[in-house]
Amino acid sequence: MDLFRKVTSIVLTPECYDEYFVEFNFFSAPCFKTTLSKCLGVLLILGAVLVKVPQIIKIFKSKSAVGISISSVTLDLVAITIFLSYSFVKGFPFTSYGDALFLAIQTLIVGVLVLYYSGSPSNATIYTIGYLITCFIMMSGITPIGILWTLQGFNIPILLTGKLTQAYTNYKNGTTGQLSAVTLIMLFGGSLARIFTSIQETGDFMIILTYLVSSSANFVLVFQLWYYWDVELSKKKEK
Repeated sequence: MDLFRKVTSIVLTPECYDEYFVEFNFFSAPCFKTTLSKCLGVLLILGAVLVKVPQIIKIFKSKSAVGISISSVTLDLVAITIFLSYSFVKGFPFTSYGDALFLAIQTLIVGVLVLYYSGSPSNATIYTIGYLITCFIMMSGITPIGILWTLQGFNIPILLTGKLTQAYTNYKNGTTGQLSAVTLIMLFGGSLARIFTSIQETGDFMIILTYLVSSSANFVLVFQLWYYWDVELSKKKEK
């Protein structure tokens, strides 16, 4: 039973474990919401391990990053890293922000590939080293929590600028280029789910608002994916 309790602690709080397996009250509304939130958090973390892999593979196989804005990728990486640092230092449950760790790693890889295939291998190296130093400064305790809270507030315009920069690039090119449909759809679904998990597990207004904005911006990119997909199909039919 001790082993079972330890395993279930991933998605069950001690109170909810007692509610379910001691009191046998399986209809507790608060525990249902908490457990659902933690289950979603675990699924999002597992999904985040692969969410940008289709994008990475697409760039690597084509040896091209055409249509991908390095400014958008960098702003996205900055936003993810601020959120990750803020959540880590605040001591929030890992299920409420763990996906950000894997998203940061994969977004960094995307940024490095964009620079590399744009003919700037040295810039790709500098980009990586600069990012790792920044992570150390933000998560090691050197940066005061007050500054991290302020930076989290700036995440909203950073997210909007990054996503809308990519949206503008798509609009200007008349195509979504090397953007991966699977990645965009997973990011959109993940940001929607994070609104619920953030309400349940952190109650932090700034984080909840950030995910609301992120979901709206991701929707714009998913809409463009659908719109330009139809345009490209029409062009192929005409040819």
